[in-house]
Amino acid sequence: MRSQARIAATLGAIAILATAPLASPAQTQTAQPFAAGYRTAPVMVSQIAGSAIIGGTVIPFKEVTLSAQVPGRVIFLAGAEGHRASEGEVLVRIDDADLQARRRASVAQVYQADAGLRNAYMQYSRELYSPQVNSITGFPGMGVPATFDQFFTRGFSSAMGQSSPGLERQADLYAQGVGVDSATQGLAQAQANLEALDATLADFRAVASFDGIVMRKHVEVGDTVQPGIPLVTYAFVDYLRIEADVPVRLAAGLAEGMLVPARLDSGGGAVEARVAQIYPLADPKRHTVTVKFDLPLGTAGGPGMYAEVTVPDASVAPQAQASVPAEALVWRGSLPSVFVLENGAPSLRIVRVGYPLADGSISVVSGLVGGETVILSPPTSLVSGH
Repeated sequence: MRSQARIAATLGAIAILATAPLASPAQTQTAQPFAAGYRTAPVMVSQIAGSAIIGGTVIPFKEVTLSAQVPGRVIFLAGAEGHRASEGEVLVRIDDADLQARRRASVAQVYQADAGLRNAYMQYSRELYSPQVNSITGFPGMGVPATFDQFFTRGFSSAMGQSSPGLERQADLYAQGVGVDSATQGLAQAQANLEALDATLADFRAVASFDGIVMRKHVEVGDTVQPGIPLVTYAFVDYLRIEADVPVRLAAGLAEGMLVPARLDSGGGAVEARVAQIYPLADPKRHTVTVKFDLPLGTAGGPGMYAEVTVPDASVAPQAQASVPAEALVWRGSLPSVFVLENGAPSLRIVRVGYPLADGSISVVSGLVGGETVILSPPTSLVSGH
């Protein structure tokens, strides 16, 4: 009996040892991968100078509103809002049938004036090489009588001082030269009338002066417009800007070319904006200065979006602020977050970020304290607490 009890105890101990390793590895796998499979970084604390966040609006780099220059009916629109056009493309066309008919008549006048000029040159050349004063076709008679008229009658008339063949030839040559000048002026006038019509015809078309997109249509096909009525708003949006009204005390700390942090309402991270233009005058009512900031090429966003710009504020003393590498930020939704290691497990925590620092990290206004550990480049499948 005693040996049977000893055998049973031994078998029970073996069963416990056999089942224990099955639970131990599972516990180890849930605690260790974050230390071995993920890169981490500590939350640093830096001295951040005083700053202020200014709200602004995203605007195109260049924007124009094309207005009607002549009255008429709209017969063509290039496209709806968002239509991308190239330089020289016609965006809007107004009916110009009446002016086209007048242009064809003007072209005919140019051809007629050109023919008159060529005829005037021909008459001048004939007078130059075959003077009318020596022609016998204007005298009566034929054959020998005409010859006698040419040699004797004119000769005696010239000798008696009643005529001057040289002066007559000079007058005829001068008259033909005047005819050439008149024909030249007639052609120039006809060409000027044609150019004036062409200039007027250009006013019947609204043409894109640069590559861009149609931001807004103010008319539709079939609308009757008068001079001054807006047709389309057209903009160059490959580069974007932020326009903000900065208080005078803060604008004094800005200079053209300075880089400042900015964030658009599109949900992306912070970017560096360059101060492009500072207006020379302040608003006398709001005591603000309009400042334009250039955004980097490819910034996600569009005209009309809300944006924030962080500008230095010398009136605020420097303060300690946490910062993390940019790789630690996770944008799930519209709020930035980070995965913090708490007791060896990841924990998703929403933070409020500031702006980029000189070392490439991002300042964190709230949500983290110095000394904590964050996960860098966390995978999209990572879940808080697992």
